[in-house]
Amino acid sequence: MEMAIDTPPPAPPTPPTPSAAAGRQTRAAESVRLEHQLVRVPLEALRSTVRSNHRLAEKEIAAVISSASAAPAESSAAAVDHLTSLVSRLHGLKRKMEEGARVEELQVQRCRARLDRLATACTGDDAEWEDMRLKRILVDYMLRMSYYDSATKLAEISGIQDLIDIDVFLDAKRVIDSLQNNEVAPALAWCAENKSRLKKSKSKLEFFLRLQEFVEFVKAKNCIQAIAYARKYLAPWGSIHMKELQRVTATLVFRSNTSCTPYKALFEQDRWDFLVDTFKQDFCKLYGMSLEPLLNIYLQAGLTALKTPLCSEGSCPKEDPLSLEGFRKLAEPLPFSKQHHSKLVCYITKELMDTENPPRVLPNGYVYSEKALQEMAKKNDGKITCPRTGEVCEFSECVRAFIS
Repeated sequence: MEMAIDTPPPAPPTPPTPSAAAGRQTRAAESVRLEHQLVRVPLEALRSTVRSNHRLAEKEIAAVISSASAAPAESSAAAVDHLTSLVSRLHGLKRKMEEGARVEELQVQRCRARLDRLATACTGDDAEWEDMRLKRILVDYMLRMSYYDSATKLAEISGIQDLIDIDVFLDAKRVIDSLQNNEVAPALAWCAENKSRLKKSKSKLEFFLRLQEFVEFVKAKNCIQAIAYARKYLAPWGSIHMKELQRVTATLVFRSNTSCTPYKALFEQDRWDFLVDTFKQDFCKLYGMSLEPLLNIYLQAGLTALKTPLCSEGSCPKEDPLSLEGFRKLAEPLPFSKQHHSKLVCYITKELMDTENPPRVLPNGYVYSEKALQEMAKKNDGKITCPRTGEVCEFSECVRAFIS
């Protein structure tokens, strides 16, 4: 005889505790403040694409309408050929608009994916959220350091293509590469595409690019073309940047082999490095990015709690990140950590001196931990040798100090 056994229904999932829910809400708020570029960058890219498509459509349609009104009327065959060419032009516009629409759709999808990602900050798994954030921070660092292939590979392996902005950085790479090759045309084209936004942010990038192009004409000893270029492109900036213009136009007299320091600097190669840095600043400002990589920002946030005057003296314990040169360099601009209570660290063991391991004062005034002195006394028949001065004394001569 078969017996039916009633199995109890599965237990409902345990709701998160109030502390866990509060932690997730705090994390969501931090994400909005610290990672606003997660949503800002694709939104700015979408706006730029929409504007470009709109300008293209307006330009082409206006040209077609203007050409249609000027169609030849002397023969029907010529009119048909003219209209056929206009139809071909409109077909070309249609293809471009369809391609632009696909790009817009991809960018909208990217914005939606990032909003969904932020929504999981309050409800998702903590470990998964932190792991994904770390991978995004690493990809951001690789892109800013020009490790594009490594960034792409990590994004593909992690499945976070919709949460990063490789295409935006690749557009910047094209301009940066051209500037490093002493070419300004791509950078000027980028300025033209973003003219209105750069003007609102009071960017001087286009002006600096025009100055550099003028200097290149002077370096090539093509003064006639340099003067014509100045009249066409530099004169409109005269009301705003007259001093810079006067200095640069004076290079017509001094030439590139001058030893006069103010003008010699204009012909140096590091002027191109200055243009690259200026472009990076304007690029980050345009897309709402932080000037520093996110990895540096997060590391510096942690280093502010660790940096003390002892670290700058090179006396950090090996466990301290600031014992490494790379971290010390990253912490240089940071203030020292604010300590409400003094902490004494033993010079010998690098351990904290407290009530369990009290400090002891040698006759010469130097202070070490009791644990370190006891170990030294055991090895040396009760003798203590000061590691700083080399003076020798008995362990019994070391006086205990009290921390108030």
